[in-house]
Amino acid sequence: MVRLHALDLVPDLEGQEAVRRDWQALRDAGLPSQLDHTGHSNAPHVTVVSAPHLPEDVVDLARVRLGSLLPVRARSAGLLLLGGERLTVARAVDIEDDVVRRVLAVRVHVPDRQHVGWLPHLTLARRLDRAIAQRAVDVLGHADVELSLTTLRRWDPDRDRVTVVAEARPGA
Repeated sequence: MVRLHALDLVPDLEGQEAVRRDWQALRDAGLPSQLDHTGHSNAPHVTVVSAPHLPEDVVDLARVRLGSLLPVRARSAGLLLLGGERLTVARAVDIEDDVVRRVLAVRVHVPDRQHVGWLPHLTLARRLDRAIAQRAVDVLGHADVELSLTTLRRWDPDRDRVTVVAEARPGA
């Protein structure tokens, strides 16, 4: 299995706590949850791009194109069910058009990226059996959450390392 490198937008502590409440609610209901992923890289995030390799010039481009926008206001909105027989449960994330354009301008420089286009979301659970999907939807409810995405990070699975690429300036 190819391990994917990634660039992610990470919410501030308040936003991370909101996502972790969803993770905990799923676990409390006996359902799969991102809390089950115990790796040190596991934190609430919106993936900008993932690929088998991220060239340094792409990381630099992301720092310039996205880092200058931080913090990014966003809204965690409706639920998404992604996949086939096993599902990923996520919250859709509404983000300003300028941020979307800039993300796409970064993604286009990664020819072996995992997905075409961009569907900003916060993953809540993976490998959910379709038969229990409605239970997950009922547990999670429908309340929207305002988010402040304050950090651009890089995940390097080859080095097992998360590094900060850019952060919002204090008071920004």
